[in-house]
Amino acid sequence: MGQRLLKILTFWLSEHPSIVNFRWNPTQLWGSTWSFLFTAIPAYIAAATTLHLLLTLFRRRRPVPLGPIPAAHSLSVALISAVIFVGTLLSAAAEIRDTRWLWGRTKITTPLQWLLCFPLGTRPSGRVFFWSYAFYLSRFLPLLRTFFTVLRRRKLTIFTLFNQSILIIMSFLWLEFSQSFQVLAILLTTVLYSVVYGYRFWTEMGLPRARFPFVVNCQVVLLVCNLVCHFMVLLLHLFKGGCNGIGAWGFNSVLNGAILLLVLKFYVTKMHSRKSMAADDDASSTHSGTVNTKEKDT
Repeated sequence: MGQRLLKILTFWLSEHPSIVNFRWNPTQLWGSTWSFLFTAIPAYIAAATTLHLLLTLFRRRRPVPLGPIPAAHSLSVALISAVIFVGTLLSAAAEIRDTRWLWGRTKITTPLQWLLCFPLGTRPSGRVFFWSYAFYLSRFLPLLRTFFTVLRRRKLTIFTLFNQSILIIMSFLWLEFSQSFQVLAILLTTVLYSVVYGYRFWTEMGLPRARFPFVVNCQVVLLVCNLVCHFMVLLLHLFKGGCNGIGAWGFNSVLNGAILLLVLKFYVTKMHSRKSMAADDDASSTHSGTVNTKEKDT
């Protein structure tokens, strides 16, 4: 039964003709042109900002009731991310199996090196790029969460808009320039999204939250792993004859570094505010205990 299920998954997620014969073609695929990218990102930022300003203008302080929509959204993102993870994993294994004989012409000798560093001349076609395209399209789904945040009358931050926009831009560059490291990046990111949005679904169903900033901690772990992998890509590029899409990789590295700094700043600010609140609570408790003692003495 287990082997039969594995064969079915392998066919539909890595051996289907649509996956094997995939080609990144800006004239035929939805969302694959630069004009689309430079239209979609400003439109998203403008729509979220306009909605926030309208709710502020009309002085609506109460959250707009959304019912089960956020929970359904979180569950959808978690499941889609899990499917992309499995598809990418199976497709990467199949590509390594089918193309390993070509590695003798390059200095790439191990599967890990291939995952980090595509040989020069790699084209955006085949299994892993099909799932890279699926990952790129899936990045538009989390944008809805920004509008949920605004409708719930929570603070709309520049970090939220910047982070969501950058993830779309980076995934577009992966395809456009056949950028190295994208397979590992997709695997790491989809695992994170499955866990984070699964946790959000859990909490939106009314179940208890973690006692620590779960989502932020997951983001920090992902970004640190990405930075370590980026350093390994640089080493392979310098000592293994070059990695494909290194220009896009450099831009990607800068963006990852900027996101990491923003996340760390948010994390430190949040932890500082929690400590301040705890200190205020302790002071209040001490003051109230002193007052009670005086009242007893009186």
